[in-house]
Amino acid sequence: MNREFADRVTRIEPSATVAVSNLASQLEADGVDVVDLSVGEPDFPTPDVVVEAAKDAMDAGHTGYAPSKGIPELRAEIVDRLGERGLPYDEDQIIVTPGGKQGLFEVFQALVDEGSEVVLLDPAWVSYEAMAKIAGGDLTRVDLTDHEFQLEPALDDLAEAVSDDTQLLVVNSPSNPTGAVYSDAALEGVRDLAVEHDITVISDEIYDRITYDGVKATSLGSLDGMEDRTVTLNGFSKAYSMTGWRLGYIAAPDDIVDEAGKLQSHSVTCATNFVQHAGVTALRECDEFVAEMRDAFADRREMLADLFADHDVDVPVGDGAFYMMVPVDDDDQQWCEDAIQEAHVAMVPGSAFGAPGYARLSYAASEERLREAVERLAENDFL
Repeated sequence: MNREFADRVTRIEPSATVAVSNLASQLEADGVDVVDLSVGEPDFPTPDVVVEAAKDAMDAGHTGYAPSKGIPELRAEIVDRLGERGLPYDEDQIIVTPGGKQGLFEVFQALVDEGSEVVLLDPAWVSYEAMAKIAGGDLTRVDLTDHEFQLEPALDDLAEAVSDDTQLLVVNSPSNPTGAVYSDAALEGVRDLAVEHDITVISDEIYDRITYDGVKATSLGSLDGMEDRTVTLNGFSKAYSMTGWRLGYIAAPDDIVDEAGKLQSHSVTCATNFVQHAGVTALRECDEFVAEMRDAFADRREMLADLFADHDVDVPVGDGAFYMMVPVDDDDQQWCEDAIQEAHVAMVPGSAFGAPGYARLSYAASEERLREAVERLAENDFL
């Protein structure tokens, strides 16, 4: 059969992070011990209180459809948590989604049309590009690699990239894949440009609770002038080690919530009911868990920086998230393929994020496995 597929599907590639993880799983199924540092998934179990809350919710019969925008208890807790970050949303401005990725997808679909300009800050998470292309958007990219992945020194470049025709700008701080936390001055520069050119900004804050050395990630929507032009994205996967639970949310102005809500109602309908009840418990009772996990990530980050330095590899160290961008050969795709086949260490090519010459490493793995990964890379002449 000569089958034709829609342009919106054929113009994107599979997720690079998922592809590497799948290859690692295939090798492991063949009996190969792979140190998989490709996926941003905390290696901590979901907190017991969250698991018990989900069980209790199922026992209480919360197994049917939930309100499409989310159960009231969870939206109220989200509003309180956002308020602590200076974000003045109300419950009607929240959509609880089955994973943060679904929330982003709905926003891209609601705002981006054929030919709409979408501006990304490179290196950028792989799925932003795919979401823009699926919606028909045209990408403009601002390269931060020459500035140790920081935005503030590149504000002039961003100013040249945006215009009155820019429909959407995506800001991710703390950043995946770099761990960079953008300064208040950088975010104020984004605010000034967004106001000047009337741009809607997605502020992806999924890693907002994972920062180090006293650094705090400012929420873009809390800045004067950004309340009506910011979509704040967050979720439970990273901070609460709930990746498989698929629970996220967007907070946005009323008109965006109305349009994105249509997409939710006609696609996934709602996030899983009992999972939302577990999310309430995560927000109410798991601050100590988050702090303990964050401290462990901080120790791993410091250890890795020292290990790479021992091999004369200067790795930029971010102030948040749990990723490092390791400088590698110019052909980072081939480097990563060789590293997984020869050293049995899985990392993601930087070119997938718009940063060729790097490989992204996730240190959401034990110190033992991280040490082993660096040793394997060194022994096989990858460092």
